[in-house]
Amino acid sequence: MTDPLSQGRPTPTSQGRPTPTPGADTTAAVTSPRHSPVPAPGTDTTTPHHLNFGYGTNGLADLRLDDALAVLADLGYDGVGLTLDHMHLDPLAPDLPTRTRRLAQRLDALGLAVTIETGARYVLDPRRKHGPSLLDPDPDDRARRVDLLIRAVRIAADDGAHAVHCFSGITPPGTDPDTAWKRLAETLAPVLDAATTAGIPLAVEPEPGHLLATLADFHHLRDALGDPPCLGLTLDIGHCQCLEPLSPADCVRAAGPWLRHVQIEDMRRGVHEHLPFGDGDIDFPPVLAALADTGYQGLTVVELPRHSHAGPHHAELSLPFLRQAVALSQGSTP
Repeated sequence: MTDPLSQGRPTPTSQGRPTPTPGADTTAAVTSPRHSPVPAPGTDTTTPHHLNFGYGTNGLADLRLDDALAVLADLGYDGVGLTLDHMHLDPLAPDLPTRTRRLAQRLDALGLAVTIETGARYVLDPRRKHGPSLLDPDPDDRARRVDLLIRAVRIAADDGAHAVHCFSGITPPGTDPDTAWKRLAETLAPVLDAATTAGIPLAVEPEPGHLLATLADFHHLRDALGDPPCLGLTLDIGHCQCLEPLSPADCVRAAGPWLRHVQIEDMRRGVHEHLPFGDGDIDFPPVLAALADTGYQGLTVVELPRHSHAGPHHAELSLPFLRQAVALSQGSTP
């Protein structure tokens, strides 16, 4: 979503930030983190922690899924943020188990890790963007979203995914905040049960304009649910720049213990618009230094859904940018 917020928009600055380098080498060997969720005993933690970069399929919507995965592997990405949608892996397809098994085989063959994302715009309703949500007044509608998330958990388990991503949804008109928070907790309960059984973290994303919009809102939900072990956080770095009171690097530090999935793109203060790297205000080396310091082992996925028309181009530019930012971060002060 690209709805502007009411906050101000400062003058962009590029100090300390890398620029895209189209000629950079993007053929580095792929190393998959799929089966290494925690550092091995004896790991040297004095050296900089390796970050695993992925690219979201919602930014490659014009490609067949197999082609999208091949492009990412060829570019040297560590993994993929797979949005369940009709053009790639349709979560409502009758042959879903067969397609999921084939996907697992393809990911293994390419050496790609995966996180399952559930932000498809019209996968459940052709008329309502991101509808129905976990907050809808109609219990049958809420149940449809719950079913999608439970399907996502099963897919994640079958494909060895790091986590399943989800979000709260926008508070419906006429719904008071207490009722909305109660609905969110109640509708997430069966999803958390499924995630616990499958051993897959459920990573809730604070989304501008939604009921759960900030890190503080995530902790409100966590407390309301009794801090279940499988409940984690999807942190979108651009959203931190957009509306959090802390800097993106400080948001990463604050979120560290709960991080299960990370999305990354450029953004400007007060404007919820996902931008290619270098087009916004974020100083990335300190952000990536902070992320490495947390010891986060999952994927950091480039999130450019509005740039799918040029998805392969942006995928090619994004990884060298992030690698250069990592190199700069190693000399920065976390």
